[in-house]
Amino acid sequence: MDAWVDVRKLVRAGDVFGTIRVVTELDAAGRKAVAAELPAYVTGEARVAGWESWDRQMTPLLLAGVVCLGGPAAVASWLFRREFRWWREAEAAERVLELLGGRPVAWRADLARRMCGRLRVPELRRWGLAARLVRETGVEPPGDDAFMVGWLRELCSEPIREPIREPIREPIREPIKRPIEGPTVGQVAGPIKGSTVGPIEGPVKRPGQVADDPLFAAYVDRIFEIDALAETDLWQVVETVVRLADTGRLDRAAVLDAVVGRLLRDGPGALVPLAGLHDRLDPDIDEAYARAGDYARLLPAGPVAVADLALAQLRRLEEAGRLEEELFAEAMRALAFRPEKKLLRAAMSWAGDAVLRDAGRTGTVLEALALIFAQDTLALQDRAVRLAVKLAPRAGQAAREAVRQAAAELPDELRERVSAAFGGGIAAAEAPAALPLILPAAPSMPPPVASPGELVEDLTAGRWTQDVHAFERLLAGLAEWSHRAPDELREALRPWWYPFDPSGYGHYGSEIHEGMFETVYRAFLAFAAPEHSRSLTLAASGTRRRPASPGPLDRLYLRRALELVTPFEEGAGYPVLLATPTSGTGHLDPATLLDRLELLETEGVRAMPADLAQALLRLPRTFSEPEVERAGRLTSDAGRECAAWMRAGGLADPPVRMSVRRGRRYHQAGRHLLQAEPETPASDGLPEEIRALFEMRSGHSYTLTWWPLALPGHRDLAAAHLTGYLPSSMESSDGQTRALAVLAHGDGPLGLATAYALACGMSHERSADRAAATDAFLTLAARGEVPARELGEAVTDLVTKEFIRLNRVVSVLDDATQAGAHEAVWAVITHLLPGLLPKEGERPRAGAADLLAAGARAARIAGARADLPEVAALAARKGSSRLVLEARRLTGIASTSPQKSTM
Repeated sequence: MDAWVDVRKLVRAGDVFGTIRVVTELDAAGRKAVAAELPAYVTGEARVAGWESWDRQMTPLLLAGVVCLGGPAAVASWLFRREFRWWREAEAAERVLELLGGRPVAWRADLARRMCGRLRVPELRRWGLAARLVRETGVEPPGDDAFMVGWLRELCSEPIREPIREPIREPIREPIKRPIEGPTVGQVAGPIKGSTVGPIEGPVKRPGQVADDPLFAAYVDRIFEIDALAETDLWQVVETVVRLADTGRLDRAAVLDAVVGRLLRDGPGALVPLAGLHDRLDPDIDEAYARAGDYARLLPAGPVAVADLALAQLRRLEEAGRLEEELFAEAMRALAFRPEKKLLRAAMSWAGDAVLRDAGRTGTVLEALALIFAQDTLALQDRAVRLAVKLAPRAGQAAREAVRQAAAELPDELRERVSAAFGGGIAAAEAPAALPLILPAAPSMPPPVASPGELVEDLTAGRWTQDVHAFERLLAGLAEWSHRAPDELREALRPWWYPFDPSGYGHYGSEIHEGMFETVYRAFLAFAAPEHSRSLTLAASGTRRRPASPGPLDRLYLRRALELVTPFEEGAGYPVLLATPTSGTGHLDPATLLDRLELLETEGVRAMPADLAQALLRLPRTFSEPEVERAGRLTSDAGRECAAWMRAGGLADPPVRMSVRRGRRYHQAGRHLLQAEPETPASDGLPEEIRALFEMRSGHSYTLTWWPLALPGHRDLAAAHLTGYLPSSMESSDGQTRALAVLAHGDGPLGLATAYALACGMSHERSADRAAATDAFLTLAARGEVPARELGEAVTDLVTKEFIRLNRVVSVLDDATQAGAHEAVWAVITHLLPGLLPKEGERPRAGAADLLAAGARAARIAGARADLPEVAALAARKGSSRLVLEARRLTGIASTSPQKSTM
């Protein structure tokens, strides 16, 4: 223990050289004693120490473990502990290697293999140490994917030099360049007692000197076999491979085969930079001919850049007369099924030229054009029809029949042109059958905490900081188990809070940070160690507080956690939380709330204000007579407040006005912001916590998905809060649009606030985040609740003010149509067309043609009929622009559909 006391003092001081001196002078028993203390110390200190303190301690701690731990497995685990993930390896790696240098070669080889097996992409922590050990011990280079990624990163980070004939020999005794100057291990302490650790001298392999590098020899021909190749800088890989091929270290033909093979293997996930590498290798016509079959197989599923290179090589072969008919037909069919307009246009251009060079390919081209007829883009269909009509006189029977069958799906005007050229009598196909609209599943509640041990495990895991249901479960578990098994819970919590550090609870001297993390930790500390919690309460007097979010809904969650601090500090406790929801949507069953209120009355505990306010807001919108009568029998202040709430039918839904304004503050200057203005209720005795919800803010929050669960019966009010924050998330990948999907499962009327919030989500930059808006739309459509008029008004307003992009909104509407919500989509589009289509003399806005196309798809499936004067005016214009063509198609569908009228 004396040895550990000395080592701990040096570690806390950040004394690297002092730590090395002490641990290297220890005997075997001393090292064993220190090794026994290190793991627990690291676990506790990493949690409570501030960043500066922990940063100072990491290097001496890590070096102490390298010296004192005995076996290769223990040292490998030590080096990869997650508490050391931010350790600056480059600054102290030499010292680690020096300390390991005296171990037997077989021991270090075992350590090298174990370290290689622990490497993970993309971080590759400790790769440099593992690679040095592999090179120094001469073990067989491992086949682990992560290790090869590290080698490739190293290879690409240095210029490729000429082979070095003689190995460079330099002693590692020279001072290591790092912020803390001092002697090396050998100069400080000499070898470890009872071992052979000492100064290391010998050859050092430098990155980039590849001539005799065993890793280069083992991996250079396997570069394109690395599964995790995408975890490297691929453009650097391209440059490196080109240089290696130019200098003769890589066989160019073998690299070409490897690149094409990798592109084929990866299919839709092929790495686009490899297409650039293929072009840099510049295959000649014979090399392209040898790989023609591979190029044809790249066309169906590869990314556009990969399909481009394959198409270029195949067209080159066809122009040279070296592409067999079978491969030409395979390429045409593959291209015809591609959804990308660029590739389809290129395919039709190639098809037209190929027929001029070889009339015998007319049948193949016509069959491909028939497939392109199914592409739901009028410009492509029109081009395909023109080419098909031109080739009609030379069409064989099979090609003619394929064209006639496919033409039945074309819009009327195009179908009639094909019919006239291919024998007439082509009737229009029936509209596709509508898919059943399925209500997306509502969120579900996790089970309650089963034991104090499970509660502490959930607390320390940290997952609850991203999940509102886990947050509710954690607070409910604290209230329950602090009442049911207080001694057991305190014992389970001791390793969590000990040793005590105020910074772990948001207290940083001159200011207090109050986020979800800090406030929940503070509630648990108040129960587990009330004396320390009281010291924080005293220190908070007059200290500046920094809430994580100014939004009133976030503040409600924060206050509910902080409310628990006072009763726990006073030793009173709080046996049950009133507001814990009983449904994943945030709703609270009235009978359950009444049970909880009765329990508080029995225990003589007064309900906490924020807890009670949140509980009332989570009640359903209607109550049964027995529930109201039961509430009336409660005697506490909280019980009487609940009874009055239920008799009044809860909170009246306020009307919400929406407006778009320009930001004035420095970080918002010039930006469009949404402003929600709910009508504030008159002073009628509403609790302060509820009245605060009519204060609207704007900004950014990472907890928007929590907000609908705070107001599950008042969706438009919850949406009003979201509109102030969603605009700042429209170009981020933080997933906050998922709040819309949660919102849709609630209750209450929907108005402009919901429409504007949904419009923001529908225009998110990322398709994955727009999917949450699609889910919300589908939920509302399945429940018959889509606010079509309000959504049309909101989208029109935001598009015309260039707040959102119309084409992104249309993509969501299209996805909803394909999922069975065609009737709701058509209803929305009929409200969008008047305000977003160009008037006479106006330039059409981006996305207008897409909107018409989406309307045509929805109207055809819905069998809708409507009088659309704005569309008819566009359709009557001269020309064949896409906008005009789409207007004609929609006019034809909406004016002839026999089933429903929407106008």
